[in-house]
Amino acid sequence: MEIENKVIVVTGGSGGIGKALSTHFIHENAKFVIALDINFDNFKSKDTNLITKICDVTDEKELTMVIDEINLKFGLIDIFCSNAGILSLGNEQVPIEDWNKNWNLHVMSHVFAAKKLIPEMLKRGSGYFVNTSSAAGLLSHIDSVTYSTTKHAAIGFAEWIAITYGKQGIGVSILCPQAVETAMTMGRENAVSALDGMMKPTQIALDVIKAVKEETFLISPHEQVLGYFQNKANNYSRWIGGMQKLRQKLKS
Repeated sequence: MEIENKVIVVTGGSGGIGKALSTHFIHENAKFVIALDINFDNFKSKDTNLITKICDVTDEKELTMVIDEINLKFGLIDIFCSNAGILSLGNEQVPIEDWNKNWNLHVMSHVFAAKKLIPEMLKRGSGYFVNTSSAAGLLSHIDSVTYSTTKHAAIGFAEWIAITYGKQGIGVSILCPQAVETAMTMGRENAVSALDGMMKPTQIALDVIKAVKEETFLISPHEQVLGYFQNKANNYSRWIGGMQKLRQKLKS
């Protein structure tokens, strides 16, 4: 899908990947880019076509209301990037509140956006979703059961949308980087996700723009991830054994 003259929404847009996406979409001559987040305290932009709106995307009623406002004021949304995310570490003993936060943000916010937007996109025969997952969604995250599990679910939902509506004009890309230099990874430069290096949000944004134009489903900015993913598929048990050894090494 071409980006020029499109109305684009980016959640988690106040910083990191979301801010980089918003800025680069503007550079690609998008008609309007609307960045959504729970606050924009440190956000600065001189682009008049880059609009910020406060929105809790885990609240279906609030997200639906904001989408209605955008459709009315700026035009029907062409591309929706579900990018908002959090990282909470821990095993199966984490409080249910952690599970709910991760599930609602990494999965249900994607569902709410699709539920609202797909009917109108089907009428037009055109629309695009960019759903941020993670390399953890393809592989795993040895330090966070909530992040790993919900990112896997995000990929499953995106696959279903692509399979169900891909022949009706609706495109989907999933963004699956390893470590990226954002507030989420601050202080975690030595984490297992950073073993292949931390990428800058700008590079991630360029990869997303290329994938949207080419309508590529999987966006894997860290090339090593594809190799790991292939190893996992080729011999699942061996891959799990390797991850067990890695975890023991890092925890020792």
